[in-house]
Amino acid sequence: MSIILRPGIFNIHRSMSSMAGVVESTIRSKLLSTLDAKHLDVINESYMHNVPKGAETHFKVVVVSDKFDGLPLIKRHRLVNDILKEELQTGVHALSIVAKTPQQWESSDKVIESSPNCKGGFGK
Repeated sequence: MSIILRPGIFNIHRSMSSMAGVVESTIRSKLLSTLDAKHLDVINESYMHNVPKGAETHFKVVVVSDKFDGLPLIKRHRLVNDILKEELQTGVHALSIVAKTPQQWESSDKVIESSPNCKGGFGK
């Protein structure tokens, strides 16, 4: 299954509820302000894992920013991880990152692959 992201400033995907949680809102705010994101999706994938209902522990972010220009993928990921350092230390267990420049985003098909099913943490 794939997620098809339509053009626009923001696409909001919520799997469990229509309200963004505190962690999701914080992630969105930090990435928007720090990276001046041209496009941002913050997807709470916690429901796909063995966590309590309403948990905010597993996220996928799709972020498009001019600040990624000239940076290799590893440095883009490190930048996002640095911005979200506090969240990663205080409860976010997993963060999947898609980080593109505006040019890469515009020339892409804007289809983001769905995350794989949870295997219980031990590759079962």
